Amino acid sequence: MEEIDLLIIGGGVIGLACACETASPKRTVCLLERHQRLGTVTSTHNSGVIHSGIYYPTGSLKAKLCLEGREALYGFCAQHHVPHQQTGKLILAEAGKDSSGLQALLDRGLANGVENLEIIAGSVVTKLEPNVAARSALWSPSTGIVDTEALVRTLQHKAENQGVIILPAMPLIGGNAHQDWVELHTPVEAIRARTVINAAGLEADNISAILGGLRFHIYPCRGEYAELDCKGPEQISRPVYPEPIAVAGHLGVHLTPTTWGTIMIGPTSHYQEAKDDYESERIPVEEFLEPTRNLLPSVQLENLRLGSSGIRAKLSADPTVFSDFLIERDPKQQLMIHAAGIDSPGLTACIAIARRVAKLVDDVLN
Repeated sequence: MEEIDLLIIGGGVIGLACACETASPKRTVCLLERHQRLGTVTSTHNSGVIHSGIYYPTGSLKAKLCLEGREALYGFCAQHHVPHQQTGKLILAEAGKDSSGLQALLDRGLANGVENLEIIAGSVVTKLEPNVAARSALWSPSTGIVDTEALVRTLQHKAENQGVIILPAMPLIGGNAHQDWVELHTPVEAIRARTVINAAGLEADNISAILGGLRFHIYPCRGEYAELDCKGPEQISRPVYPEPIAVAGHLGVHLTPTTWGTIMIGPTSHYQEAKDDYESERIPVEEFLEPTRNLLPSVQLENLRLGSSGIRAKLSADPTVFSDFLIERDPKQQLMIHAAGIDSPGLTACIAIARRVAKLVDDVLN
């Protein structure tokens, strides 16, 4: 039986960032990922937006870690040459309504510590984005975009260079807890770890149950995308969002330019039972046309094509109920630390989440 200090379950951006933050020459760290390639689930199936921190309730982990993580992620990407841009973002006022919704967003952002937010007139919107039409908009200059696949690769290389043992295609199939260690079983070996990080994304609830920990439920929420080429009258240079739909608890279908020259349109939001169903009953591309034209009026149906889809790990089945990140030592299994329910802004906050988890690991191991 292999004996190690720390086992991390999950090889997305959260698990990989945790590996980088917890690795030490005096500590043996191993990461299990059930897929052959790392980061192929939620981490690389999203909009790739670096959020500013305006959407989340003041005082929540999402608000706090989004701000901390945003600056940490910009620094990491610059240091390690991960393709990214601090583009800023426009959130357009809903047609026919006053600016109270945008003002509420601005007030929340300021309360969360987001700087340089302002409501701008339609004429200023046109100067920033000539192809976008709006009466007014909230301007968020600290928002950006990142190449998520490059980020995953870079985190993986950094973790490996720090001595982390990464085992792809290695699911956890069983385990049990003892007073001073956790015994974990894979298809090929047993591992004894002094502590465990549960960063298993969509499977975090199952991992907790296997190891005798806290009972919670992950609700899969699928988001689908369309795409268009970023050229001519369809060109934009920064994310463009609608005013959020309060009753739906959803940011709305939005436009995000990528670092490789296309525009992502989406995501939609649909709860489903399956955690691995990305393709059945896909939304037809025609349904993306109206929400796209609300932001970019010149778009025609022939400009659109179906894009990818992704599944978010939600801790609430009700989209109108706010659910925060679950980052804590398990109350039943004190040798397990959860980084679960990491939906948006998890990508933005990944390094800040990992630093918070690392402190919990130190509490167990030191």
